[in-house]
Amino acid sequence: MRKLSLFAAVLATLSSTAIAGETISHISFGSCSHQDKDMPILDSIIADDPQVFLFLGDNIYGDTENMQELKEKYEKLGAKERFQRLVAETRTLAIWDDHDYGENDAGKDYPKKEQSRQIMLDFWDVPEDSERRQREDGIYTSTMYGEGEQKIHVILPDLRWNRDDLNHVTRQQYAEERAPNNLGPYVKHDDRQKSMLGEKQWQWLEEELKKPSRVKIIASSLQLLADFTGWESWANFPGDRQRLFDLIKKHRVNGVILVSGDTHWGEFSYYDENLDYPLWEVTSSGLTQEWKQVSPNKHRIGQYTANVNYGSVEIDWEKEDPLVSLSLKDVDGEIFSQHKFRLSTLEPYDN
Repeated sequence: MRKLSLFAAVLATLSSTAIAGETISHISFGSCSHQDKDMPILDSIIADDPQVFLFLGDNIYGDTENMQELKEKYEKLGAKERFQRLVAETRTLAIWDDHDYGENDAGKDYPKKEQSRQIMLDFWDVPEDSERRQREDGIYTSTMYGEGEQKIHVILPDLRWNRDDLNHVTRQQYAEERAPNNLGPYVKHDDRQKSMLGEKQWQWLEEELKKPSRVKIIASSLQLLADFTGWESWANFPGDRQRLFDLIKKHRVNGVILVSGDTHWGEFSYYDENLDYPLWEVTSSGLTQEWKQVSPNKHRIGQYTANVNYGSVEIDWEKEDPLVSLSLKDVDGEIFSQHKFRLSTLEPYDN
């Protein structure tokens, strides 16, 4: 057993718990869990009994180029009793964002990304022969659950390894124009070739989108649909976001649902501009972290929450037209906000 992963034995037992073809109807997710803080929300997640839990990034706050320090911060998370209970009872998948990648808002130039990759994958007990350990362009991954008309495809892109540099406003502009309006310091790229994913990962993602499934959950560490906020998001890289929308239309991909983290607040976004069906996004953040200066978002549906939260996707497969429930839940597991719709509303294409 690796010394780093204090719960590796538990994770190892989970490799056989999701039986091939098992129907998955309840997936929960969250992000932004500081290893030095208590995490009572995990009690509610455990009680909610999801079949899969997605850790969407900032799963620790590493923020270092000292790899021993990074390991020790993962060990703090792994030593938490609540966390151990969650991974003992629930199948988990994880992607990173900037803080567990290694540095706030870091991209392709972070110098320790290879070492950080191995530490992260060791912690989550990813097999030594996994492509996630060997790829030259990141730790992106996907998993397929269920069969036939109940197949769910979970796709986790890596938005750090290849991400081009961000554009900044001046300090004076930020202080005078951005901060008073709860906006961040970054500017959209005019160059549509600038990317978070990089070309090779884009080719992989296109192939994933073409794989048959009833539902595709794209689990993004950064907000995808939200209006431009000046903070990190897909909106900072308009070429990436439009390319995803174009691929959904080109390959007639039904059933796409988006989940995301990072923001330290939770909200729903809804987008139907020049698409063949509406896209829903549930942003859940954080499991410990909160940010009260919530940015505007013209695609927001309903109210945001600036308190700790987690999200859920639940599908009632017993219905002839399956019912999809998207939820944000508070520290006690109570629903803060929820939207329900029939799966057929995400299925315009006769494939």
